[in-house]
Amino acid sequence: METSNEITLEMLQKQVDALSKKVGKLEKNRKDQLSIAVVSGDLDKVLAAMVISLAAAAMDTQVKLFFSFWSLSALRDPKKYPKGKDFISKMFGMMLPTGKDKLSLSNMNMGGMGPMMIKMLMKKQNVMSLGEMFKQAGELGVEITICEMSMGLMGFKAEEMIDYPHLRYAGAATFVADAGESAMQLFI
Repeated sequence: METSNEITLEMLQKQVDALSKKVGKLEKNRKDQLSIAVVSGDLDKVLAAMVISLAAAAMDTQVKLFFSFWSLSALRDPKKYPKGKDFISKMFGMMLPTGKDKLSLSNMNMGGMGPMMIKMLMKKQNVMSLGEMFKQAGELGVEITICEMSMGLMGFKAEEMIDYPHLRYAGAATFVADAGESAMQLFI
């Protein structure tokens, strides 16, 4: 005849086994991967996304960035002028920054002087520029996905985006799938 302690131990063992199975399934579907949704077009926030990305990539973590809405400004190449834009697309193009060097700060923009000041401080303290960060990210295999819907809404075209070795165009479902298999997810 089993005692109540033996029954309790047996029940606990079954629960531990069931939980171990569930944890195993979760771990099996997770990769050493970081997915970041970059939505802000502010210099300091794009810098934060790039610094975190480079740190993770340097630690052999696969990194996937999903640029959407205002952050697309950071990926526009100021030397490229696409043709065939409608009036609203041209207006967005004129009103939004053209490239990473034209981004403003989210706080303390100081009448437009903030970006220049932070760039000077970065140089003085031997911090890579945003351009250098993008270059190194490309060398480390960091993937950048541009949100097709945001690009369409803002009237941007693929031919005005930066040349980057790991650039692709996709929708939010792609980010959700990437984030679902990532051990870490961030929203900036």
